Amino acid sequence: MRTGDTAQLIDMTGLEALFGALHERDYTIVGPTVRDGTVTMAELETAAELPWGWAADTGPGHYRLRRRDDDAGFAHCAGPQSVKTFLHPPRARLWSADRTPDGVTTTGPEPPTKRYALVGVHPCDVAALAVLDRVLAHGEHPDPVYTARRDGTLVVTAECTEPGETCFCASMGTGPAATGGYDLALTELLDGGHRFLVRAGSPAGADLLERLPARPASPVDVAAADTAVQQAAATMPRRMPDGPLPELIAANRESPHWADVASRCLTCGNCTMVCPTCFCVSTTDVTDLTGEHAERWRQWDSCFSVDFSYVHGGPVRASGASRYRQWISHKLGTWHEQFGMSGCVGCGRCIAWCPAGIDITREAAALAGEPS
Repeated sequence: MRTGDTAQLIDMTGLEALFGALHERDYTIVGPTVRDGTVTMAELETAAELPWGWAADTGPGHYRLRRRDDDAGFAHCAGPQSVKTFLHPPRARLWSADRTPDGVTTTGPEPPTKRYALVGVHPCDVAALAVLDRVLAHGEHPDPVYTARRDGTLVVTAECTEPGETCFCASMGTGPAATGGYDLALTELLDGGHRFLVRAGSPAGADLLERLPARPASPVDVAAADTAVQQAAATMPRRMPDGPLPELIAANRESPHWADVASRCLTCGNCTMVCPTCFCVSTTDVTDLTGEHAERWRQWDSCFSVDFSYVHGGPVRASGASRYRQWISHKLGTWHEQFGMSGCVGCGRCIAWCPAGIDITREAAALAGEPS
């Protein structure tokens, strides 16, 4: 996975130097920090704002911060917010129009004022970025809001060494090891001193690494990082069923299990709001009282909303069972056909933040006839 001649080692001073180097390059740093009882993503000024010594206990419908016995800064599982919030914002103006004596003038989305460096993003969320790139940037009609914010973004991923109770990225092939999509990859090591194994994944990352107070990683450090990540994968408590998920979902389209899920699902849309890959939006046109100025705005929406499928006087999916089936069928099944990849990265957010405690891995196992 790693080689000693390419991996470097930095300490806490080196991590602070990383923040300084990013600020010198006019990046706005976004990373994990403790806020409102969670580890959430926010704009950071210094490495001191990282969640040092914090972890989260999670379960179906459960998330609680807890103090760790050490000062690890990246040994926490996914919180309620991903970097999607910064690149595909919950609300954005698409255009505005003004009536003038010469006709109508229009302007597009407001250009971004910040260039982001995403620091401490776990590999599952790096995989989620690849999903959003495929959907919003690399399709036939690229999204101008997303592409403008995504362009020039630098990604510093932090490999997972302690999975949460709701994590299942290993079975989705998206973690806990960093395998691509990053500029720099960090692996946090605590035994023998607090330090970070660092690898460059791009020319921009390599240039940044050269400017940090780093030293070559020893074989012992490389082995320790490998062991930590491998143990995280081996101890991950949840997994998706073996076998191709699109075929599993298609074969169970009329399964009575959907009614069982619907009896528990509140159709609140929490799962879609915290999901790092859900991208659906609705649009609203507004105008001023004079009719001289109009704007079109979009905001996040959810396939769990009755109005989301409203056409010609009624919703296409009126029942809770049909809406949950639509969500999981698209996420695990038809997303492959539409985009050539899975829409799920195994972060487990939808499990932890479901108020009814519905577990997507258990529902998939039930469809596969496996014990949950």
